[in-house]
Parts: sequence; C-alpha cells; structure tokens
Amino acid sequence: MPFAFSRMRIPEIVLVEPKIFPDDRGFFAELFKASDFRAAGLPASFVQVNHSRSQKNVLRGLHYQLNPKAQAKLVSVVHGEIFDVAVDIRRGSPTCGQWVAERLSDVNKKMIWVPAGFAHGFCVLSDHAEIIYYCSDEYAPDLERNILWNDPDIAIDWPVAAPLLSPKDAHGKSLSAAENNFRYTAGTVT
Repeated sequence: MPFAFSRMRIPEIVLVEPKIFPDDRGFFAELFKASDFRAAGLPASFVQVNHSRSQKNVLRGLHYQLNPKAQAKLVSVVHGEIFDVAVDIRRGSPTCGQWVAERLSDVNKKMIWVPAGFAHGFCVLSDHAEIIYYCSDEYAPDLERNILWNDPDIAIDWPVAAPLLSPKDAHGKSLSAAENNFRYTAGTVT
C-alpha cells in the first residue's frame, strides 16, 4: 500500500503519508487512490479540487459547510509549509470543541483527512504556501460558515502571533454561537 494512515488524537481525523519514490531525477508519489482510502475506512469520492496560495502569516479558517452539502477534505501542501488544524464541531461528540494540528509541507508530503462535521483552517509558516485540497462536495456559499480562529473556548495554539486575516475570518462566530447541524451518534456524523 503506498500510504500510511494514522488516526490522530481525535480518531476521525487521519494523517495520511504517501510513499515517496525518489530517484536522481526527482520523485513520484500517489496522492490519492480510491481503493487504498476505502480499505483504510475513508470515503473515496471527491467532486471538487481546490488550489490556494497564501503568503506567510496568512490564517484561513475555521471553515465548514452545513448539511446537506457538508464537505470532507483531503488537504496537502505542494509548496511551502502550513500549520493545519481541524476542530470537532459535532454536537454531542466526546471531543466537541477539541482540535488537532499537524505541520504539512512540500518536504514531509503529509496530508490530513478532515471529515464532515469538523471545521478546518491553516496558517502559513513559510514565505508562501500552495495548498491542494480535495472536497467530497461542491462549494455552496449559502451553507458556508466559519468559527472565529481565536475562539477562547477552543484555544488553538496557533504558531503566528499576528495573523493576516480576511474580514470574514476576522469576524467569525464562537463555536457556541455558530450555526451547526452536525450531530454525533456512536462515531458517525449526521
């Protein structure tokens, strides 16, 4: 299998490490293979792929989409380095309000699987970074929501002191006030 799948502290979040095949010309890696993802218990259906570029200290997030257009995401970095964060927002979950983070870069080639029911965000640590993320549903602006990046009830330990934010991200809602139709039931999202 060309991937190593590791459950993180919140077990629905999965660190994905592709096998790298280097040689004197460069390297080759598979970034996604439906059969391997299904074998690891992860859905293997994407309908949209996004590519973003941001400069150092840009913080994007914490974003999510409501049901019925909730998005799971597979996040990877093709240039630079980011601090990538997922927050459990499923009401009734034993880990609701908790977060996990990982440094993703073009050097370590790690990826993060963020299922629906989690808010996602990142900040850029390198001079700039380019991120590719595969989404399980299409962007639906009327269902997009965001949680304040520095909500004290979540208390993410961001590695940037003064992030560059969009107006939308600067005025996100607290987790307790954010609209949310995700419910936790015995390890599933509804």
